[in-house]
Amino acid sequence: GATARGETEAGSSSAESGLSAGDGCGHTLLTPHSGTLSSKNYPGTYPNHTACRWHLSVPPGTSLLLTFGDVDLEPSERCAHSSLLLADPQAGTAYGPYCRNASPATPLLLTNSSTMTVLFNSTSHRSGRGLLLSYATSQHPGRGWALNHPPSWVCCSVYCPAGCKGIDGDIWGNPSQGYRDTSVLCKAAVHAGVIADELGGQVSLAREKGITLYESAFANGLHSKRGSLSEKRLTFHKGISSPPALSLPACADALEVAAFTASSWWHEVDALGQPRAWGAERAALGSAGHSWAAEPSAEAAWLELDLGSRRNVTGIVTKGSSEQHDYYVMSYSVSSSRDGRSWRPYRGSSGHEDKVFEGNTDSHGEVSNAFIPPVVARYVR
Repeated sequence: GATARGETEAGSSSAESGLSAGDGCGHTLLTPHSGTLSSKNYPGTYPNHTACRWHLSVPPGTSLLLTFGDVDLEPSERCAHSSLLLADPQAGTAYGPYCRNASPATPLLLTNSSTMTVLFNSTSHRSGRGLLLSYATSQHPGRGWALNHPPSWVCCSVYCPAGCKGIDGDIWGNPSQGYRDTSVLCKAAVHAGVIADELGGQVSLAREKGITLYESAFANGLHSKRGSLSEKRLTFHKGISSPPALSLPACADALEVAAFTASSWWHEVDALGQPRAWGAERAALGSAGHSWAAEPSAEAAWLELDLGSRRNVTGIVTKGSSEQHDYYVMSYSVSSSRDGRSWRPYRGSSGHEDKVFEGNTDSHGEVSNAFIPPVVARYVR
C-alpha cells in the first residue's frame, strides 16, 4: 500500500566539498556548505596507529565555522601520542594540536578561511572515544548549533550540519507526535523530514509540553525508539519564518489518489483453487484486505498514483500486506510526471544520481520518506 502526502500546488545540485583519506577516518559527510566527520569507531575507542586527513573547502567569500562535538584523545605531553590539528596552509594559521589535556578552549571555532585541513593521528593508547566535528559556513547564522543534544533554551531556529544521520545517539518519537527532548536534535530533524541529511540546513523548532509515551517509527532511513514521559518535547516546522504551532504543517496531509495503475499484478490461486487478483486498485494505504503485488516473475515493477491534478508532493508512506502473505517492499525509487508522458526520476537534494529510498522491514509497519525538495506532479510512479 502507498500514499503520497503534500499540499495543493502554489505558484541545485552541489559539488563535493572535500576529501578524506587514511585508515583512521570514520563517519564522514562533506558538502559545500556543511558536514560532519569523526574518527574511526567513534564513539568507541579509536584504533592504534592510524591517521586521517580531511580537506574542507567551502565557497570563496565565506568562512568556516567548526564545532567540536567531542575531542577525547588519550593525553600525552604536547599531544604527541594522539592529536587533532587544524591548519590553513594558505593563510599560515593552525589550531591545536588538541588532545584530552589540551582541548579546544570553546566548542565553536570561527575561522577567517574558506579552506581547512583537519589532521588526526594516533599511536599506541588505551582509552579515548576519538573525535566528532562538524562545520558550516558564515552564510548560515541561526541562534545556535545542534550537533548532539539541544541546550535547554533551544527554540525557533538552529543550524544542522550535513551528516547528522550517522552520528551516535538515540531519538524517541515520530514526525506526528514530536520527539522526546533528550533526543539528538539534528538526527530527529532528519527523521522528521525537515532537512536532508545529505545537505543539512536551517531547522525551525519549538519545545512544547511533553507527552506520556513516544511511539517508535522508521522514517527517512532512521529508526526512532519507543520512549517514556519527558517534561518537554521537540516539534519541527518546515519553514523558518516563525515558531511552529504544530509538529506537522498542513502540507503533511494525505493526498487523495484519483487512480492507481501498475506494470503488472499477481493473479493468485488460493489453497481452495479460488482466483484472487492483487490489482493496482488494492494499493491505497489503509484499504482492507490484501494489497497490490506485482506479477512474481516481473522485473522493474512499478506502481503509479494519479493525483487528479498537479500537486506539491512532500513525501510518501508505504506499508506491506500482512494478509496471509508477508509481503513488503524493501527499497524503491520514484519518478514523477506532470502530464503522464514525460517522466523525471527523483534525485533528491544531491542531484547527482537517482535516489533509492529505504522501504519497509516488515509487512505491518508504515515507513515515511520525505521528498527534499518536494516535487510538483500529477503522476507519481
